[in-house]
Amino acid sequence: MSEEFQVPQPTPGREARQWAMFCHFAAFLGLIVPFGNLLGPLIVWQLKKDLDPFVDAQGKEALNFQISVALATLLCFVLMVVVIGFPLLLLVCLAALVLTIIAGIKANDGQDYRYPFSWRLVK
Repeated sequence: MSEEFQVPQPTPGREARQWAMFCHFAAFLGLIVPFGNLLGPLIVWQLKKDLDPFVDAQGKEALNFQISVALATLLCFVLMVVVIGFPLLLLVCLAALVLTIIAGIKANDGQDYRYPFSWRLVK
């Protein structure tokens, strides 16, 4: 039997961890600007992806999750015709808020965070 050993990754530097956190928290721009939840992580990721592989990975993760949230929100608006969209929209918004905060905190701690329920379009 062969066992796979994972080589422990070195903890990213302080600056890389902060920018990774900003990639996740940039989604809160959507509270101010239409489509800001997509534009915020995209802009931060594009500006800082070459700084560190950790920032690149977390930026992609944040962008993929916000794309998934945008698609789920769009589906909720369509389902509002049959009323089920209202509680689903509340659930999607609450889950996005909680998961984004968790991801930002984990990224600032230097942990590689993967969002659950995320469709990974950006590789």
